[in-house]
Amino acid sequence: MNERGWMDRAIELAVANVRAGRGGPFAALVVRGGKIVAQGTNLVTSTNDPTAHAEMVAIRRACRKLGAFQLTGCDVYATCEPCPMCMGAIYWARPARVIFAATRADVARAGFDDAHIYRQLRLPFRRRSIPMHPLMRAEAQAAFREWKSKPDKTRY
Repeated sequence: MNERGWMDRAIELAVANVRAGRGGPFAALVVRGGKIVAQGTNLVTSTNDPTAHAEMVAIRRACRKLGAFQLTGCDVYATCEPCPMCMGAIYWARPARVIFAATRADVARAGFDDAHIYRQLRLPFRRRSIPMHPLMRAEAQAAFREWKSKPDKTRY
C-alpha cells in the first residue's frame, strides 16, 4: 500500500470512530515495512482519558507490540497535525516520519482548537493560566543523581 492508501485507512477509522461515538474525529496508524504495526482512534470521551488521542493510542499499542519504547523505522500516519501532547510523544518515540492530513487550522474550525496550549507553552510558568509552582527542586535532584550514577540504565 502507498501513502495515500495508509491515509485512506486512517480517515476511514476516524469516520467510523465518530459514527460509533467512541471519541473525536481522529485516527492514527503506525506503519513499518509495508504493514500496520498498530492503529488508534481518539478515545478521550469513551475512556474519560484526556491523553487517549489517536496518536497516543497508536504509539502505545505499537510500542507494546514491538517490545520497544521507540518506533525506529516506523511511519506515523495521522488524520490531523499532531497536537502539542502528541507531538511530544512522537518526538520521544522517534519514528522515521509523520504524515498528516488536516492541519491545526482545519480542526480548529471543527471546534478542536489547541492554540491556547501553544500560547501557554511560550509563557513563563508563573504566567500560565493553570498555576504552576515549583517546589523542592533541590531535593528532586536526588533522583537525577541516582540516574546519572546507575551503570546499567537504559538510555532514551
